[in-house]
Amino acid sequence: MDIAQKLVAVPSVASAQNCISATPLRSVECQESSEPTSAQRLAALEKENRILRKKLERSERDRQILEANMDRSENLMRNVIAELEASRASLARRGEELEQTLSQLQQAQVQLIEAEKMSALGTLVAGIAHEINNPVGFVHGNVNYTQTYVRELLRVIAAYQDAYPIPTLGIQALLEEIDLEFLQQDVAKVLQSMQMGTKRISDIVRSLRTFSRLDEADFKDADLHEGLESTLMILQHRLKACGDLPEIEIVKDFEPLPLVECYPGKLNQVFMNLLANAIDAVQERYRQAAEPKPAPKITLKTRQTGDSVAIHVIDNGIGIAEGDRPRLFNPFFTTKPVGQGVGLGLSISYQIVADQHHGQLLCRSKLNEGTEFIIQIPRRQSRPAAASPLGQ
Repeated sequence: MDIAQKLVAVPSVASAQNCISATPLRSVECQESSEPTSAQRLAALEKENRILRKKLERSERDRQILEANMDRSENLMRNVIAELEASRASLARRGEELEQTLSQLQQAQVQLIEAEKMSALGTLVAGIAHEINNPVGFVHGNVNYTQTYVRELLRVIAAYQDAYPIPTLGIQALLEEIDLEFLQQDVAKVLQSMQMGTKRISDIVRSLRTFSRLDEADFKDADLHEGLESTLMILQHRLKACGDLPEIEIVKDFEPLPLVECYPGKLNQVFMNLLANAIDAVQERYRQAAEPKPAPKITLKTRQTGDSVAIHVIDNGIGIAEGDRPRLFNPFFTTKPVGQGVGLGLSISYQIVADQHHGQLLCRSKLNEGTEFIIQIPRRQSRPAAASPLGQ
């Protein structure tokens, strides 16, 4: 082999150095070619941006759908709340209507019971007045004639005694047997007692008529003192001592009152209810009290204040508990034991005073000290109180 061939076959030193220096450059170029270029990174970022934009758009649509659903839910909720409010208002109105209906039914029931009581009382009073008044009037009228006849007969006997001072043995025995001297003294007392008794019966009959006012059912002027007196006359048997119960003292503190426009019979019914309750209260306290027991007492007081009159019924009885006072005038409420009261007396009295006479029925009470009921009514009504036909 010649030198030329060797030169061709063996690379020169410079070539070798170039190869040595070129080798790492190609390696770097290879390494750089394996990493993404800026364009690739930009493309990747744009792709991610598009993906995020799509996700954002999807989230926005979901948000809008959610907001729409929430709006619909809120509207539905508002509609439901409005319907519930309307239902509640309707139920409240219905409840008020039912309460009003119940109150009207209770009042109608009370009026029916009152009408039945008044009808029965009127029939009873009319029957008693008719059956008693005629025979009592006959007896009372004839007592005067009997007294006259007896006095004349006693004058004849005295004349005979003057003419024949010494009677026969038979007449003397008869005079001793009948005790003529005692008979002459006692017969006048007997006739006087009969006259007083028949007069008292006549007063009772008149009080019954005054109390019921069967002939005075219309709105008219009346003397309230007369009504109180007639009521006391009817309750006289309950005021007397009975068994262990002493007599009830009645104190009358009456001031002069003018005639009052009213329904006299109905106000007398109020007086009867209040006085009967007062009698029960003072008797109950007397039974429960320890020694020394308080003397039962009821005070009747009348006053005029301006254009109104007031009647006070005051007792020193058992009193009324504070918790019971707000319900006193409710129908069928009573503080008495079962069988002793039906709870209508005060309710009827309140209706008579408040509804039919435009007045007030007030109560003041302290437990174990006493109770005071006050009837206040105007002396002149602005217009006649329209009494229910049921109450007539």
